[in-house]
Amino acid sequence: MILCCGEALIDMLPRTTGDGEPAFAPHAGGAVFNTAIALGRLGAETGFFSGLSRDMFGEILVDALAASGVDATPAHRSDNPTTLAFVKLVDGQATYAFYDENTAGRLLSQADLPVLDDRVTAVFFGGISLAVDPCGATYEALALREAASRVIMSDPNIRPGFIRDEAAYRARIDRILAVSDIVKLSDDDLRWLMGDGDIGDLARILLERGPHLVCITEGARGATGYTRSGAVFVEATPVTVADTVGAGDTFNAGILAALSDAGLLSKDAVRDLSDAVVRDALSLGVRAAAVTVSRAGANPPRRDEL
Repeated sequence: MILCCGEALIDMLPRTTGDGEPAFAPHAGGAVFNTAIALGRLGAETGFFSGLSRDMFGEILVDALAASGVDATPAHRSDNPTTLAFVKLVDGQATYAFYDENTAGRLLSQADLPVLDDRVTAVFFGGISLAVDPCGATYEALALREAASRVIMSDPNIRPGFIRDEAAYRARIDRILAVSDIVKLSDDDLRWLMGDGDIGDLARILLERGPHLVCITEGARGATGYTRSGAVFVEATPVTVADTVGAGDTFNAGILAALSDAGLLSKDAVRDLSDAVVRDALSLGVRAAAVTVSRAGANPPRRDEL
C-alpha cells in the first residue's frame, strides 16, 4: 500500500447560476488528496491519512476516496470543520482563498498518528499542510518515524502565501527532503528553495542531501528525473489545457504507481533505479497529468484512459 499523508479540503469552484449569478460548487480536493485519488484510479493499493471532519464536507471527501478505491480508515476523524478553498480561475490558472483555522486537517496532532502495518511500502508527503501547525509538525514526525523502513516521497508544492515563518518552514522542508527517497519539485519550487541557477545543477545538489531520485517538472516542456548516475528527460504530452488544477499531484501518482507496478517500492530498490525505470515512471506521470489538465478541475484518469 502507498499511504498518502496531507491535506484534504473542499475546493469551492466558480460557477454561474441559470440566472447568470456567480456561484461556487463544492468539489473534493487538496494536493495530497488528489494524489491519493490519482493513485487509486491508476490501480495502486492506496491509503489516505489526514484529519477529516465528520461534517457534510468531510463526508464528501470520504465518499470521493472510496469511489476511487482509496482506503480512508487511517485518517483521523473529528468534529472540527473541513478546510474550504475558494478558487478563482484566470486563463486556466488557479488562485485560492483558504479558510483553514481550527479545522480537522489543521489541528491534526502527533497523538493522532496511525500505526502502520507491513502492507505499507511507501509513504507520500506534501502540500500546504507542511506549512502550518500543528499538522505540519505531525506529518514531519511521521516522515521521520517511517523513513528507516519505508520509501518516502515528498512534494512540498510550495505556496508562499501560506508561509508565516519562512525560516521554520525551510528548516522543516530540509529535514523532510533529507529523509526522502524520492523528491518531486516544480521548477518554480526548486528555485524558491535553492535560488537561481541551472536546473540540473540545483537538482544534483539536492541529490547530495539524501534523495535517490529528484523529479523536476517544467509544465508544458516536460519532466526530468535526476539520479546519481544521470538524468532522464520526458517531454510533456501535447493537449488542449482546460486548467492546471491537480497536474503535479497526478504526476506524483504516476511516479509512485509505475514504481509499484515494477515492484520497486522498497528502500533497497530506489537506491539504484535504472534510466529505463525512471523513464517509465516519468512517462506515466506526464501522460496521466496530461489527461488531468485537459479536463476542468482535478479529475485524474483511470488506467484504461491512458
